[in-house]
Amino acid sequence: MTHALDLTQETLKERAVQARHKVGTIAGTMALSLAFFSGTASAHTESFNQRASSYVKSFVGQVPYAYGGTSPRSGFDCSGLTQYVYGHYGKSIPRTAEAQFERFRRESKSRAWGGDLVFFHEDSDPNSYVYHVAIYEGGNHIVSATDPAEGITWQTIWSSDVTFGTITH
Repeated sequence: MTHALDLTQETLKERAVQARHKVGTIAGTMALSLAFFSGTASAHTESFNQRASSYVKSFVGQVPYAYGGTSPRSGFDCSGLTQYVYGHYGKSIPRTAEAQFERFRRESKSRAWGGDLVFFHEDSDPNSYVYHVAIYEGGNHIVSATDPAEGITWQTIWSSDVTFGTITH
C-alpha cells in the first residue's frame, strides 16, 4: 500500500512538473500546484489587506460612531477606525483622515485592493482637503464610521470625489 501511495504521489509530482513547463508562469505554476496538492494553503497566507478588510467587518453594527473615537469600547470616528484596524496588524498610520491621505500612496480604483483606504475630498480636485476616510471592500463598497445613529456600517461609495490609497502594494 505504501508503494502504491508513493507511486501516486510521484506521478502527481511528475505531472505538475510537466504542466509547469508548459504553462511557464509563476501564477500558472501556483494554480497547478494548488490543483494537484489541494489543502496545502492556510489562513496564514492571507495578505495584510485581506486581514484588514475582514477584521473591519467585525465592527459593523457592533460598535458606535463617536467623534474623536479610537477604540471599539468607546466607538470610532472615521480615521480612528482606519488607524485602529491598521494598528491591529502592526501598521502605524496617522490619526486624521487628511494625515492618512498624505501618508498613503495614491492608486487607481482598478488597482485598489480590499483593505486599502478610500479618501473623500471636499471637491473634484484630488489634492483637495480630505474630510472622510473608509476601508475599501472592493467593487463600490466600504466599511465606514460616518453616522452617530448607525455606528460602523457597510456602505456604497456615495461620492465621485474620492481617491484610493495604499501602503502595502
